Amino acid sequence: MKKNWLTALICFITAITFFAAGFFTNTLIDALNPKYEILFSQDVSRENIINFNRVKSLLLNSYYEELDENTLLEGAIKGMVEAVGDPYTVYYTPDMMKSFMEQQTGSYVGIGVTVFMDEDGLATVADIFDDSPAKTSGMRNGDKIVMVNGEDVTAITDLNLIVQKIKGKPDTEVAITVYRPEINNYVELSMIRKVINLVYINSKMINENIGYIQLKLFDEDITQDFVSHVNKLISQGAKGLILDLRNNPGGDYSQVVRMADIIVPEGLIVYTQDRNGNRNEEKSGSSEINIPLTVLINEYSASASEILSAAIKEYQKGTLIGKTTFGKGLVQSIIPLEGNAGLKFTTARYFTPSGTSIHGVGVTPDIEIDNDERYRYYSIDEIPEGEDKQLLRAIDEVSRLISERESGR
Repeated sequence: MKKNWLTALICFITAITFFAAGFFTNTLIDALNPKYEILFSQDVSRENIINFNRVKSLLLNSYYEELDENTLLEGAIKGMVEAVGDPYTVYYTPDMMKSFMEQQTGSYVGIGVTVFMDEDGLATVADIFDDSPAKTSGMRNGDKIVMVNGEDVTAITDLNLIVQKIKGKPDTEVAITVYRPEINNYVELSMIRKVINLVYINSKMINENIGYIQLKLFDEDITQDFVSHVNKLISQGAKGLILDLRNNPGGDYSQVVRMADIIVPEGLIVYTQDRNGNRNEEKSGSSEINIPLTVLINEYSASASEILSAAIKEYQKGTLIGKTTFGKGLVQSIIPLEGNAGLKFTTARYFTPSGTSIHGVGVTPDIEIDNDERYRYYSIDEIPEGEDKQLLRAIDEVSRLISERESGR
């Protein structure tokens, strides 16, 4: 009896030993050859999961040519991102991600324009720089870029990717086809890329006591340049300022916050809020510009331009003149993915100090006025002197504010 019990114990221990050895061996094999799976939440319908696997199986096994399963899966990822319906949410393939990262450094070699995505998802020219290939070729404000070097770009929802196709090596040719609304037709343009030394800010004196500053984009040095221009104009006798943000598509978020800090009084400048209600606030200090101010805006003023305009308006630090702005108030993040791919997606919304979301709405001017229709597709600098109705109205308004200040009212 005792012997049988001992034999059974030995057999049990042996079985456990082999089971453990097998378990750890399989675990080691799985670790060396991991298997991955796609998981769905319980909210996904049974039919969609079955169809996903069924379509994949049919294509891999019955399509008339052999297909790469990785290519199909990457296409599914792109489709998932596109299904969001947000033009600012984009999947970057490894090649796209590499190109995007390369374009973030080095000098700008291109054609000399600022662009934005219009409400139809088309890359639209907001402004054209002087002495640029775009200007020489005859490109106009409002042109919709539809083809770059023969490639249709109308289906590309990410503006950065279109810009990357336009940029290239110096002294190389790029062919661009645009749709021009003012003639309701397509125009083919050819230009030679060159290194563009962009000047995003310029200023001048108007009527001896008014300083005029035009900001074309919020680049990484714009606030420092802005302060220099303001000080120069005041030293030349400026008693009031006109800040021209027309056709400014935005730019560096930190820079527009710094600039608003200089202009508006102590308080909230802007905040972002995600889907869970988490807020990230940007606030200004106690110092502020103490000078009559008017701000020119139009339908091409977007993003950072709208943040600054809204803060100035809500703190009543200046009078907004022109047309309602574009209405781009979303925040994007770029996240690296496996295999050097990436995802750019919208993570939050911008809100003005009063808690208003400008996305899809824009910032309305205090004084609404439009220029003549014949100048609709002109750069601001191309409008003949004395015929810019928006600027003339701004001059009248800031002159009135200067007069009131001097009279003590």
